[in-house]
Amino acid sequence: MSIWFRSYTLEEMTAMSQGSLVDHLGMEFTEFGDDYLIARMPVDCRTLQPYGILHGGASVALAETVGSLAANLVVDETRFVCVGQEINANHLRPVPCGWVIATARPLHLGRRSQVWDIQICDEKGRKVCVSRLTMAVIDKPT
Repeated sequence: MSIWFRSYTLEEMTAMSQGSLVDHLGMEFTEFGDDYLIARMPVDCRTLQPYGILHGGASVALAETVGSLAANLVVDETRFVCVGQEINANHLRPVPCGWVIATARPLHLGRRSQVWDIQICDEKGRKVCVSRLTMAVIDKPT
């Protein structure tokens, strides 16, 4: 059984993020299933730190992006919006180039809060970063 509020397409997900940090960092939504959403991000001049490896902040931006979008796809967007409340990340492995892939899965889907587990891997499937994102579910501003 799907956790999503309604049926979505990857094109809709991409359109929701146009003109934002998602575009600037080259993030792409690539896949989703009944209880997960996947996005990827290039490791290039936009996402490297001065020592030539993936910037930890870029990993956190990817984690919050995929988790935040997933959270908002679970609720009725005419009534609610999900906003970030807390995020943490453990950086496990340096990545000098290529792509990193983030998979978001829910740990808790409550009426007023959600908690998401986001695992980021390199192209070889090795864990790069693990993150947990807490989202507040608030009434949509009028």
